[in-house]
This record gives sequence, C-alpha cells and structure tokens, in this order.
Amino acid sequence: MKYRILLLLILSLNCLAQKTTIYSIGDSTMANKIKPEVNPERGWGQMLSSFFNDEVNVDNRAVNGRSSRSFINEKRWDSVYKVLKPGDYVFIQFGHNDEKFADSTRYTNPHTSYRHNLIRFVNESREKGAIPILFSSIVRRNFNENGVLIATHGEYPLETRLVAQDYKVPFIDLEYYTELLEMSYGPEKSKKLHLHYKAGEIPYYPEGKEDNTHLCVEGATEVAQLVVNQIKLLDSPLLAKLKNAINK
Repeated sequence: MKYRILLLLILSLNCLAQKTTIYSIGDSTMANKIKPEVNPERGWGQMLSSFFNDEVNVDNRAVNGRSSRSFINEKRWDSVYKVLKPGDYVFIQFGHNDEKFADSTRYTNPHTSYRHNLIRFVNESREKGAIPILFSSIVRRNFNENGVLIATHGEYPLETRLVAQDYKVPFIDLEYYTELLEMSYGPEKSKKLHLHYKAGEIPYYPEGKEDNTHLCVEGATEVAQLVVNQIKLLDSPLLAKLKNAINK
C-alpha cells in the first residue's frame, strides 16, 4: 500500500512538473491583489487562470509599483529566470511605473534603459527555452471634457512594439485594445471597469475611492479576455500549446 501511494505521488509530481507555466511579470495593473474576499481590486493577470485548462499553470509574479528597473534590481526577474523551463511562457508588461521620472529607483528612459530591460527579459527567457510575449500597458481612464480618451504612456508602448518587431517577439497591443474597451463603455460607464465607489458603498473603501488606473473584477476580467482573444489570433507556431490550453 505504501509503495502504491509513493508511486502515485511521484507520478502526480511528474505531471505537475511537465505542466506549461505562464509567468507574468509586470506592475499593479497585472498583479494579484491582497484580500480578494473583500478587496474589489484585481490585476488582469490575476484573472488569467480561469481562461485556461489544467494543462497550463499561471504563476503571476507581477508586483504593485514595479517598473522594469525595480523588478530587475529587486532580483524578482532572477527568481523567475531560475525556474523557467523549455516551453514556458513569459508575459511581459511594464511601463506604468517606468514613467515615474521623480523616482530614480523606478524611472527608465523609454529608448534606452526601458528598451534594454525588455530585451534582457526576451533574451534570457529564450536562453531557458521559454517563449516571451510582450504587452503594451493598459490605458488609464483619462477622458477629457469632450469625451476623448487621452493617452498617458508616452513613448513606452511604441518602444515595446519596436522591441517586439526587432526581436521577433509575439506582441499584444493592450494599450490599443483597452483603449477600444474604455471607449466602448464611454466616459461614465467606463467607471465600472475601475475602482469608483462612493463613501460607505463598500466596506473595503469606507471613505470612497476614485481610481482610473487600476481595475475591479469586471475590468480585470474584460482585459484578461482581450489577452486571450489576441493569443488566439497571433500567427505563431510558438503559441500552439498555449492556444490549445484555452478553455473552449
């Protein structure tokens, strides 16, 4: 009996080891949030696992407040690199905090250090046989008085696209697709995608909340759905395993 239990355990661990893993690296718009039983905030990477079957494991390493610079300097990228195995995927989305020009621990010039950090993520993922996918940052809900959604990310999305082109990396333009999403809801209804609560409306924000950058459950789910939709459309044999694991 003990032998059979041990054998089953070994087989189970072996199956788990063979699973394809998606490692998500990025900032708060992607990250897992604390106290999900009461906290309405979600990162879109937090919602990804529900779109894939058991053949894929989502390991979301994105962290609030991180830029490509601080993610590297805090050794967070090293911790991912060490465990990457052939056939894994690395979802890469930075930019929101790379823009923080008043913070030397996070700011990156989009055309120099930001670009080179992205190239490092790509090259080192490939060294381990993993498959990188680059994402531009999701938009902020930033409508002007005429109902026009105004971009806030400067040159970072462009540089992400250029790295993807130069290094032949699958690229999902989340800035564009989330722009379409926000505009489809419009200036007022798009609040439903973010964290807009009146004082006393929910216990987690007793004094209310107005946050046009981060996502609620509905918004994060919508963005994760956009990601999955675009994965289906990407024309790359490298993504076959990922596409096959998407829930029908």
